[in-house]
Amino acid sequence: MRTALVREPSSRLADGIVTHIGRSDIDLSLARAQHVAYADALASAGWEVYPAPAADDCPDSVFVEDAVVVCDDLAVLTHPGAAARRGEITGVEQAVLELGLRTARIAEPGTLEGGDVLQVGTTVYVGRGGRTNAEGIRQLRALLAPLGRTVVPVPLGEVLHLKSAVTALPDGTFLALPHLVPTGLFPAVRPVEEEGGCHVVPLGGDRVLLAASAPRTAELLADLGYTPVVVDIGEFEKLEGCVTCLSVLVSR
Repeated sequence: MRTALVREPSSRLADGIVTHIGRSDIDLSLARAQHVAYADALASAGWEVYPAPAADDCPDSVFVEDAVVVCDDLAVLTHPGAAARRGEITGVEQAVLELGLRTARIAEPGTLEGGDVLQVGTTVYVGRGGRTNAEGIRQLRALLAPLGRTVVPVPLGEVLHLKSAVTALPDGTFLALPHLVPTGLFPAVRPVEEEGGCHVVPLGGDRVLLAASAPRTAELLADLGYTPVVVDIGEFEKLEGCVTCLSVLVSR
């Protein structure tokens, strides 16, 4: 089972939350075209694209990763730190149930967003910042411990989510922006200079998805023996989105 859960952009995308950057105009037609191309890239890499029910009243719902954390056969439905995003969970719950996953959920007073959760082998790094609190991390730890996972909290600086600052390559090395995350918590860190360069999604084999805004990082990955799969997500980057935010990969 290699399924990529996605969600089409809301017609209200331009009203999405921005926290650490200035607001820019959003071209909705272009955003929708970029989203189709993103999904096509996943399909070309062998992932079955599965759309969650649309949530047109939720401007940020295209960032489906924040609504659920999937570990083995368990889908942990999150409780977003941004209250305006909590309406996104219902449709994602329907989708993961259709995929045959077990479900659990983060409950008040815990908050957790999937963009703060980076799984590398049996270690689960969780960003402690503006969207995920200590109670959310505690609940996630309790849910994942029976699956043999170790949760490592990571304090965040002025950055939206953990995976806005660091992600991992298939070999277990980490791409990171050192000024945004304490790199000493991660083994084998490769610092990058481009903001988009620290956001990658391993697609299987030597394929690694990354944004067109990080051409030097794409060259680095190619030099390391990977095959960069480059997608233009410029309209979503205006809302602090990245390639990790737009899908949840379910592999069983």
